[in-house]
Amino acid sequence: MKLTRTTALALTLMLALPLLAACGSGNGNGGKSNSPIRIASKDFTEQFILGEMYALLLEDAGFKVERKLNLGGTPIAQKALEAGEIDLYPEYTGTGLLTVLKLPTNSDRQEVYNTVSREYMSRYQLVWLDPAPMNNTQGLAMTRENSEKYGITTLSDLAAKADQIRLVAAPEFAEREDALPGLKKVYGGFNLKQFIPVASGLRYKTLLEGQAEVTTAYGTDGQIAANNLVLLKDDKNFWPPYQVAPVGRLAVLEANPKIRETLNKLAPKLTDEVMRRLNHEVDGNKKEPAAVAKNFLQQEGLLKK
Repeated sequence: MKLTRTTALALTLMLALPLLAACGSGNGNGGKSNSPIRIASKDFTEQFILGEMYALLLEDAGFKVERKLNLGGTPIAQKALEAGEIDLYPEYTGTGLLTVLKLPTNSDRQEVYNTVSREYMSRYQLVWLDPAPMNNTQGLAMTRENSEKYGITTLSDLAAKADQIRLVAAPEFAEREDALPGLKKVYGGFNLKQFIPVASGLRYKTLLEGQAEVTTAYGTDGQIAANNLVLLKDDKNFWPPYQVAPVGRLAVLEANPKIRETLNKLAPKLTDEVMRRLNHEVDGNKKEPAAVAKNFLQQEGLLKK
């Protein structure tokens, strides 16, 4: 049988389509429903717990899961998500607004969530699932003794006396828009005696050992109450709300619609009080994040198995 040019072209295209489809999924699982869901987290306690919760819930719902926890700071996690190297991780609305999108700050929770949801979809084809009520807002904390010694209870006080102060924080705090550069713009001053970069998990240890006067703190940190620390008042409302939510790739969520339903059931359970308690179980009572996550999910009736 002699093939016409049109028929030959049609056959060529038919043979090529499966190969093209396979090539199109080169970034990770490409949204395939039978591929493992790659769950990541950033590099601190709360993220480890949340990442484990997401992984446990999805496994319980029948998904294969690959854990990529302790990936690094925000820029690393965001880049990995954009590149298709991971599929989903916990992120904070305020971080998305200021650090990723580089948009002006806003104190309204719903407006911030709406903005990050819209812009992540438009710019990156990434989806924000339901946010938790918890607000892991950034802050700066001192021991009560040093707060009284230096007469510092607000960020304005600290800005004025920063040349007497050593601040310990994760390295990215020196560069992020919602950290030291932003504080300098809003409050002025903040010319520190010394900036001490450490791994996030060593911040409180460094502070309590007297190697620094101030550390970065977060609204759901268990160490604040456990160590009777003073959380300095953000008297100029520099920081926006930091509600946590799973952020995932659109292709993966469309291919696996049960992910949204499964993880959204967790959101309303995560209050400030709950996260402080869970964080303290790891940081204070030295329990493993995976064990703390599993115990909580079982207590809340979120795991079937």
